[in-house]
Amino acid sequence: MSVLFVLIGASIIVALGFLLAFIWSVKTGQYEDDYTPSVRMLFDNEPGVPKKNVENNKQ
Repeated sequence: MSVLFVLIGASIIVALGFLLAFIWSVKTGQYEDDYTPSVRMLFDNEPGVPKKNVENNKQ
């Protein structure tokens, strides 16, 4: 029975951790750009054209 109390306590601590991480991400603006992801696929490169690799262009 005591194991049940330990597991409940651990799950509450984990849930509070996730809640704090969510509140932190909202406060730092992680969810502010809701327009760009919906149109990102419209601005991709044409099929068959590889993206330029920055490391190869340093030569």
